[in-house]
Amino acid sequence: MADENIVKPSADTLAAAAKAAGKKGPPPVHLWNPPFCGDLDMRIARDGTWFYLGTPIGRFGLVKLFSSILRKDGEDYFLVTPVEKVGITVEDAPFVAVDFEVEGEGAEQQLTFHTHIEDVVTADAAHPIRVVRDAETGEPSPYVLVRANLEALVDRKSFYRLIELGQHRQHEGRLWFGVWSGGSFFPIIPSEELE
Repeated sequence: MADENIVKPSADTLAAAAKAAGKKGPPPVHLWNPPFCGDLDMRIARDGTWFYLGTPIGRFGLVKLFSSILRKDGEDYFLVTPVEKVGITVEDAPFVAVDFEVEGEGAEQQLTFHTHIEDVVTADAAHPIRVVRDAETGEPSPYVLVRANLEALVDRKSFYRLIELGQHRQHEGRLWFGVWSGGSFFPIIPSEELE
């Protein structure tokens, strides 16, 4: 036992493991169940900026690499490799949807979102849009599911564009204002609450 080489998790060891694991497509983090190695001083701010030891990570490639091994278990976020799992802090959602494209209209409409880390996802039943309203201010926070419990906060300009595409429709016995994508209707706000 004394000769074992015990490696303490760090951003460097995680990046090396992620790079090795992701050589043939996205790393299968959902299949890995390594031991929990503690929390890492890494944080994703609400605007999508990644920080390590309090300093923004300036290399886009490194942020993209870390995002590829991100997993959400319950309400907690982890960076996961085949041999280690470390906790990180996420202020809101780990990703930010910075733009989207529209194809078609009405129930046939497709909304394809682009995140700040170059993920692309079309909203549909498997990738729903949801809107959470602040209990005190009523301010909406829109999200789209990107992959495996990981959401992107839809940025303000994109949310305003979504509103322009919205329509009123009966949903679960109530009239809602929302948007269509991928054959699903996503409610944004009850129609009676609109001015």
